[in-house]
Amino acid sequence: MIPASAPAAPAPAPARPRTASAADLVDAAVAGNPRAVARLISLVEDAAGQLREIMALLAPRAGHAQVIGLTGSPGVGKSTSTSALVAAFRARGLRVGVLAIDPSSPFTGGALLGDRVRMQEHATDPGVYIRSLASRGQLGGLSWATPQALRVLDAAGFDVVLVETVGVGQAEVDIASLADCTLVLLAPGMGDGVQAAKAGILEIADILVVNKADRDGAEHTYRELKNMIALTGPAASGQEWRPPVRKTVAARGEGIAEVVAAIADHRAWMVGHGVLDARRRRRAADEIEQIALTALRQRMGDLRGGDLIDGLAAQVTAGRIDPYTAADRVVAALGAATRLA
Repeated sequence: MIPASAPAAPAPAPARPRTASAADLVDAAVAGNPRAVARLISLVEDAAGQLREIMALLAPRAGHAQVIGLTGSPGVGKSTSTSALVAAFRARGLRVGVLAIDPSSPFTGGALLGDRVRMQEHATDPGVYIRSLASRGQLGGLSWATPQALRVLDAAGFDVVLVETVGVGQAEVDIASLADCTLVLLAPGMGDGVQAAKAGILEIADILVVNKADRDGAEHTYRELKNMIALTGPAASGQEWRPPVRKTVAARGEGIAEVVAAIADHRAWMVGHGVLDARRRRRAADEIEQIALTALRQRMGDLRGGDLIDGLAAQVTAGRIDPYTAADRVVAALGAATRLA
């Protein structure tokens, strides 16, 4: 009789990959690991549960990068100019991060990645990190995740972070509150200086750049901007910094050195006049306000799911109370919920 063979031992379950902790990711990003940087920015975009812990870990390590914003109408050459500036800063031995805010796909909600196509020459440079962020319908030319993604690159040791907006209209000028220096790009044949003034461009620009200066009409655009700056500069407003106007042909790298020199002059002026610290404090205040408003909206949503707001709305409709009194009661309820939390 042949003895029955012993039952085979069960195969060991495959080991689950260890999920990196927030502290591990931050340490790896600070050490220069690009995958850790990418993962942190993805967590920021997804508003992951680890976000509070990540921001707390990053806060003491940030605050060193120079943030330069590039904005302007679609088609003026923002991506090409960004690529040229990356090359110029890399030639000076600086590490450069790029946050390119792309329009969101109407189908997937993700970034269309158009800016990465124009920056392929830097793709293999370990001193350059390029990340596209989907605007996801956010107005102002930026993504809601931009301030936190910026902090990730700052803490990761990048000397310069370039933030390229989707492309501004007449109200999309949020980049001015985010950047240390805002470059506004214009191109001949894409709107005159009066249109720029209507869009608030002259008010947010630290440096004006006439790109595609080899085209017809570039000199006219340049002179028009110079004349308008003369009217709105220190003599008219009392401000000491008058935005310089520079001409470039970014596709050939022409004029980029002059733009970099203007950026350096602007930074020196800000440091000398205490403007840099004031601008960064204002940026932090805006970020705090946005986070607080988001939390309040979430709590408002919770209240709308209950009886309070519906009951108050019924009283307002019946004329028993006015909407201001009803709003005061909602604010009081939010305050009570905050104290309990």
